[in-house]
Amino acid sequence: MRPLPEYFDGIRLPRYVFYLTLGMLMLVSGLHVGLITLLHEVGGNDLVLVHVVLLYWVAVSIALTLYIQRQMRKFYEEPIRRIADAAGQVARGDFSVYLPPVHTPDHLDCLDALTEDFNRMTEALGSIETLKTEFFSNVSHEIKTPIAVVMNTAELLRGENLSPEGREHVETIIRASKRLSTLITDILKLNKLEKQTISPQPEPYDLCAQLAECALQFEDTWERKGVGFEADLEDARQVCLDAGLMELVWTNLLSNAFKFTDAGGAVTLTEALTDAGVVVRVADTGCGMDEETCARVFEKFYQGDTSHATEGNGLGLALVRRVLEMMDCQIAVESAPGKGTTFTVTIPQK
Repeated sequence: MRPLPEYFDGIRLPRYVFYLTLGMLMLVSGLHVGLITLLHEVGGNDLVLVHVVLLYWVAVSIALTLYIQRQMRKFYEEPIRRIADAAGQVARGDFSVYLPPVHTPDHLDCLDALTEDFNRMTEALGSIETLKTEFFSNVSHEIKTPIAVVMNTAELLRGENLSPEGREHVETIIRASKRLSTLITDILKLNKLEKQTISPQPEPYDLCAQLAECALQFEDTWERKGVGFEADLEDARQVCLDAGLMELVWTNLLSNAFKFTDAGGAVTLTEALTDAGVVVRVADTGCGMDEETCARVFEKFYQGDTSHATEGNGLGLALVRRVLEMMDCQIAVESAPGKGTTFTVTIPQK
């Protein structure tokens, strides 16, 4: 894009709008003179003349204001709204956004400069995101084999006749290896989802049965921690989704709910059909989150509560959001510090 003129110091309407407005003002001024002359010729009194001229200019002012407002909306308000919408998409992690130039090359202004800078920014951010994703993918593949060797060796050592202290060290190695292996698996899975190398395979199945099965996986957890669990599900609800990917969603949401709920608390799983579709809620009475954490909770590797950092890797909710996006479902979070958290998944009716 060619540089803006040196004399440019702000937003200007296109030149033809200036000339058109000037011509309209000259025309209505001429009509004003003609109107006064006509009223004098027909013998109108001064009071009538004043009122007619006043009404005339009121009508002219309204028409001119509406015209300028329309031009401003067309050339600046709508482009600025498009830029704001695109910025929102970038904030949500979509770096494929591209904004076309606002005006033609002979009518460039600050909005065109802003648009070009915005496109450069999104291109740079997209390149950085791609580089980061490829780096994590490559490093994860390289680490996966050594971690498997470490874990297998530690499993073999567990069977040896070791001292209590040595056995404890072996158990520590095994736990750390499993945690690192889970992290690598999640990174690779998220990378495949983002690159869309995993395509959803929708098929009809009973959502309520799946929710019940996922919840029962945590029976030992809620009994061990002393956490209450309540499920309010329909007898059956048929949906057409990828059952394997949706199991990942429910498992992660329930796992987080039990992880952040202390003894004496409660976790609730509900499912209901509404006008918006099938709505599934996972609610807990845990520590809750503030507004900043709620806004960032779906980001990769973000962990709002560092006291539970050793129990996760910050990828679970990023996986959940990506899976739901691929199947045109929505997820929302409501939370407050000390008042628990509720995740709401909406599956639109199809």
